[in-house]
Amino acid sequence: MKKVPLRRLIASVENGAWGMDPEELSSEATALCIRAADFSFSDLRVDITRAPTRGFDSRTLGRLRLSVGDIVLEKSGGGDNLPVGRTVLFDHEITAVPTNFAARVRPTSGVDSRYLTYLLRHLYESGATARAIKQTTGIQNLDTDAWLTTEAPLPSEDEQLRIADFLDDRVARIDRIIAGRREQTFSAREAYESARRAVVLGTNSTCTLVTDLPWALEVGGDRVVRRLAQVAAMGTGHTPSRSNPDYWIDCTTPWLTTSDVHRFRRDEIDEVATTAICISELGLANSAAVLHPAGTVALSRTASAGFSIVMGTDMATSQDFVTWTCGSDLDPHFLLASLRVMRPFLLGYLATGSTHKTIYFPDLTDLRIPIPPLAAQRQSVVDVRALDADYRSGNAALNRQVGLLTEYKASLITAAVTGELDVTTAGSNIPG
Repeated sequence: MKKVPLRRLIASVENGAWGMDPEELSSEATALCIRAADFSFSDLRVDITRAPTRGFDSRTLGRLRLSVGDIVLEKSGGGDNLPVGRTVLFDHEITAVPTNFAARVRPTSGVDSRYLTYLLRHLYESGATARAIKQTTGIQNLDTDAWLTTEAPLPSEDEQLRIADFLDDRVARIDRIIAGRREQTFSAREAYESARRAVVLGTNSTCTLVTDLPWALEVGGDRVVRRLAQVAAMGTGHTPSRSNPDYWIDCTTPWLTTSDVHRFRRDEIDEVATTAICISELGLANSAAVLHPAGTVALSRTASAGFSIVMGTDMATSQDFVTWTCGSDLDPHFLLASLRVMRPFLLGYLATGSTHKTIYFPDLTDLRIPIPPLAAQRQSVVDVRALDADYRSGNAALNRQVGLLTEYKASLITAAVTGELDVTTAGSNIPG
């Protein structure tokens, strides 16, 4: 298959526009503005469901209006893990223009727009597009002149149609399988959370908001609802002065801060014994910081509010945490499991703030949990850990399948558009 500069396949590249507030122009001069956020890159199409409506003068609208079969090119934006230069096909019968960070790409006569869309996806995934990126600030910009010099395969028009038809069929089938795996992932998560809730709170437990308590539990069996303060000593943390270096040198005591929170955001560990920062004995002695004993349960009130952990060793915490040191009737790992199950209720009923949630200390003082006998608590911890292990193993397997299918789709597109695969004789050996 012969190769030609990409400009041989493209009739024009028109930079887009952001336009104006629609109220500034008449209703006849409005259009959807297609941004990179409106790219459905997995299926290489424009998703118009969240595209904003903008106002344009008639000249701009006439020059930039997208037609079915046009391609929208991301010219500015991107990032370290998602380079600029993505492309998607526009196939909507609706008035729309690309935003000023994008461009309208129109195939030349004799080039099928679907084939060109797949070809551009191949060039992007192979890194060819990245070679035309310029970055002098935090924003990446695609040098379209350099991009258009990229060598690209150009089969006959009939072959383009065969390739596009083949890929439309195979990619749709692969995407359906991927969607099914992701639905399995979602269903598995729901089943896992339901099972964990049943193990910790009791099979017939429900959580409801009532007027005289932050929230209450209806439980059965051997569980008794008790105020957490009755079975655990509640405390909080403190941050000693940062201006005194003696508090932060020659340190031996782990000091739990919000910088450590990411380590247990996904509930993948039960205990933390080391922290990013330590505090000195002098810092402890000359501040309100408290050395909590191993086995204390800490819950983050601010950053990643509601996430919790058991201290695997003696440590202090910043003021961003509330702590519970369990008495003889409460296993700390059972309390941890309970708090993790209750996190949606803590955030829904106690946390304040929209972007950054915060749970205030006084709102936790009347927290109540269902507590079975100690032996049952410990068995619940064993059962929860088994559920955790099974869920993570199954979830990892589903994610691996999605990854393999995604890689296969990319390799299939590459093989088809470059002529490595004869689409007229190709089978349908789709993995997964």
